Amino acid sequence: MNAIRVLIVDDEEELASIIAERLQFRGMEAHTALEGKKALKLIEENPPSVVVLDLMMPGLGGLEILKRIKNMNYNLPVILLSGYGSKESAKEGMNLGAFDFVMKPCDIDSLISKIQEAVARNN
Repeated sequence: MNAIRVLIVDDEEELASIIAERLQFRGMEAHTALEGKKALKLIEENPPSVVVLDLMMPGLGGLEILKRIKNMNYNLPVILLSGYGSKESAKEGMNLGAFDFVMKPCDIDSLISKIQEAVARNN
Protein backbone atom coordinates (compact mmCIF):
# COMPACT_ATOMS: atom_id res chain seq x y z
CA MET A 1 0.00 0.00 0.00
CA ASN A 2 1.29 3.45 -0.89
CA ALA A 3 1.93 5.88 1.94
CA ILE A 4 -0.51 8.74 2.41
CA ARG A 5 1.14 11.88 1.00
CA VAL A 6 0.37 15.02 2.98
CA LEU A 7 1.24 18.59 2.05
CA ILE A 8 1.30 20.89 5.09
CA VAL A 9 0.89 24.55 4.13
CA ASP A 10 1.68 26.85 7.04
CA ASP A 11 3.81 29.98 7.35
CA GLU A 12 4.90 28.91 10.85
CA GLU A 13 7.96 26.89 9.83
CA GLU A 14 8.53 25.24 13.21
CA LEU A 15 4.92 24.08 13.50
CA ALA A 16 4.84 22.78 9.92
CA SER A 17 8.07 20.83 10.57
CA ILE A 18 6.75 19.33 13.81
CA ILE A 19 3.53 18.20 12.14
CA ALA A 20 5.51 16.75 9.21
CA GLU A 21 7.83 14.84 11.55
CA ARG A 22 4.93 13.38 13.51
CA LEU A 23 3.12 12.33 10.34
CA GLN A 24 6.31 10.73 9.00
CA PHE A 25 6.72 8.88 12.30
CA ARG A 26 3.24 7.44 11.68
CA GLY A 27 4.24 6.20 8.22
CA MET A 28 2.96 9.06 6.10
CA GLU A 29 4.94 10.98 3.51
CA ALA A 30 4.84 14.64 4.56
CA HIS A 31 6.05 17.77 2.78
CA THR A 32 5.80 21.41 3.80
CA ALA A 33 5.24 24.70 2.02
CA LEU A 34 5.61 27.97 3.89
CA GLU A 35 3.66 30.07 1.40
CA GLY A 36 0.80 29.67 -1.03
CA LYS A 37 2.59 29.93 -4.37
CA LYS A 38 5.03 27.19 -3.41
CA ALA A 39 2.14 25.02 -2.23
CA LEU A 40 0.29 25.41 -5.53
CA LYS A 41 3.46 24.58 -7.47
CA LEU A 42 4.04 21.43 -5.38
CA ILE A 43 0.43 20.36 -5.92
CA GLU A 44 0.78 20.80 -9.69
CA GLU A 45 4.06 18.85 -9.78
CA ASN A 46 2.98 15.94 -7.59
CA PRO A 47 -0.52 16.10 -6.12
CA PRO A 48 -0.62 14.86 -2.52
CA SER A 49 -3.28 12.60 -1.02
CA VAL A 50 -4.45 15.44 1.25
CA VAL A 51 -3.56 19.08 2.02
CA VAL A 52 -3.43 20.49 5.56
CA LEU A 53 -3.80 24.24 5.03
CA ASP A 54 -3.42 27.12 7.48
CA LEU A 55 -6.14 29.74 7.02
CA MET A 56 -4.01 32.70 8.11
CA MET A 57 -1.21 32.99 5.57
CA PRO A 58 0.66 36.09 4.35
CA GLY A 59 0.25 36.87 0.66
CA LEU A 60 -2.20 34.30 -0.64
CA GLY A 61 -4.53 33.58 2.28
CA GLY A 62 -5.72 30.10 3.10
CA LEU A 63 -9.18 30.61 1.58
CA GLU A 64 -7.66 31.90 -1.68
CA ILE A 65 -5.29 28.91 -1.80
CA LEU A 66 -8.28 26.61 -1.19
CA LYS A 67 -10.17 28.23 -4.09
CA ARG A 68 -7.18 27.77 -6.39
CA ILE A 69 -6.74 24.13 -5.37
CA LYS A 70 -10.41 23.48 -6.13
CA ASN A 71 -10.05 25.28 -9.51
CA MET A 72 -7.11 23.00 -10.43
CA ASN A 73 -9.65 20.18 -10.86
CA TYR A 74 -7.73 17.89 -8.53
CA ASN A 75 -10.05 16.01 -6.23
CA LEU A 76 -7.88 16.83 -3.21
CA PRO A 77 -9.30 16.83 0.29
CA VAL A 78 -8.20 19.92 2.20
CA ILE A 79 -8.17 20.16 6.00
CA LEU A 80 -8.05 23.75 7.23
CA LEU A 81 -5.91 24.70 10.24
CA SER A 82 -5.95 27.91 12.19
CA GLY A 83 -5.06 29.29 15.56
CA TYR A 84 -6.84 32.52 14.74
CA GLY A 85 -9.66 31.26 12.56
CA SER A 86 -13.11 32.57 13.16
CA LYS A 87 -16.19 30.46 12.83
CA GLU A 88 -17.06 32.54 9.76
CA SER A 89 -13.77 31.65 8.05
CA ALA A 90 -14.24 27.98 8.89
CA LYS A 91 -17.78 28.05 7.52
CA GLU A 92 -16.61 29.80 4.35
CA GLY A 93 -13.84 27.23 3.93
CA MET A 94 -16.31 24.38 4.30
CA ASN A 95 -18.60 26.05 1.76
CA LEU A 96 -15.64 26.27 -0.63
CA GLY A 97 -15.14 22.52 -0.39
CA ALA A 98 -12.76 21.96 2.53
CA PHE A 99 -13.02 18.50 4.05
CA ASP A 100 -12.75 19.67 7.66
CA PHE A 101 -11.47 22.40 9.99
CA VAL A 102 -9.08 21.97 12.93
CA MET A 103 -8.05 24.59 15.49
CA LYS A 104 -4.39 25.04 16.48
CA PRO A 105 -2.84 23.74 18.56
CA CYS A 106 -4.25 20.49 17.27
CA ASP A 107 -3.99 17.05 18.76
CA ILE A 108 -1.81 15.04 16.35
CA ASP A 109 -3.90 11.88 16.78
CA SER A 110 -7.05 13.81 15.90
CA LEU A 111 -5.37 15.34 12.84
CA ILE A 112 -4.13 11.91 11.71
CA SER A 113 -7.65 10.52 12.07
CA LYS A 114 -9.04 13.36 9.94
CA ILE A 115 -6.31 12.80 7.31
CA GLN A 116 -7.07 9.08 7.16
CA GLU A 117 -10.81 9.74 6.95
CA ALA A 118 -10.31 12.31 4.16
CA VAL A 119 -8.17 9.89 2.13
CA ALA A 120 -10.61 7.00 2.68
CA ARG A 121 -13.57 9.11 1.51
CA ASN A 122 -11.61 10.36 -1.49
CA ASN A 123 -10.74 6.84 -2.75
